[in-house]
Amino acid sequence: MIQVQQAVKRFGSITALSNISCRIEKGSVYGMVGSNGAGKSTFLRLVSGVYKPDEGQVTIDGASVFDNPAVKARLVFVPDELFFLPGSTLTRMAVLYKSFYPHFDEERFHFLTNSFQLDEKRLIHGFSKGMRRQAATLLALSCRPDFYFFDETFDGLDPVMRRLVKGLINEDVTDKNATAIITSHSLRELEDTCDQLALLHKGGLILQSNVQDLKTSLFKVQIAFDRPFSEELFSSLQVENCRINGGVAQLILRGDKNMILARLKQLDPILLDVLPLNLEEIFTYEMKELGYSFEDVLEKEAES
Repeated sequence: MIQVQQAVKRFGSITALSNISCRIEKGSVYGMVGSNGAGKSTFLRLVSGVYKPDEGQVTIDGASVFDNPAVKARLVFVPDELFFLPGSTLTRMAVLYKSFYPHFDEERFHFLTNSFQLDEKRLIHGFSKGMRRQAATLLALSCRPDFYFFDETFDGLDPVMRRLVKGLINEDVTDKNATAIITSHSLRELEDTCDQLALLHKGGLILQSNVQDLKTSLFKVQIAFDRPFSEELFSSLQVENCRINGGVAQLILRGDKNMILARLKQLDPILLDVLPLNLEEIFTYEMKELGYSFEDVLEKEAES
């Protein structure tokens, strides 16, 4: 288990992380989203022991991470800015990784290089951005660690490779009880991968929740009437958003779903359907409830 308790990290006069607290259970995928500069990379460097917190503490299975080789041998951190030895090939990098990770799986390494269609003998500096990301990811997966920390893992990967990487991460989490932390600036990248999601903004954790809890806290309905109506018709309900187009309304509601649906049926609609909510919609209205503007906090995927 990863435990972060009131962790603070400063760089001179800048506070990159402020009183961060979270608990990440073993055998789960924890997604962290936030705009550029929100503190995601700093958070991963804290939990991987690259940085020491200025205040608070970071532990893995009860042991401090910073300056602890025994703990670090159980984790792999793939940063946003990748590093490879000068003039290295994948084969040479595998030798380096084996010297640090006792459970490095050579069979898996060869399987993954074949799956990613990468040449083990080719110089990595000749790889494209996406190929370098693939190389770093497959080296990490070959280490068979207990903990994976991925910073902007899917950046530069094409859709096919993204699905492959997500599948491999989930396989280790399910079969090996591994734990993964994945950061991104895109909720859509994490929606089908994570058990828990957290939103980081200006160094603070402003929202975190189990994905299933998020998906049941709000719901969307489409309702239609054969008579004129206005938003006032739903004034007794907690309506987060209402869009009316002719005789059809689309509502995002908060509260007990069964009770609210029963009350809507009493309005005698000619159509009443429950529609799926995506995580972006959920975060928008959960953050509105907390007094934040989603558009101000998280970059839209189109701008990434």
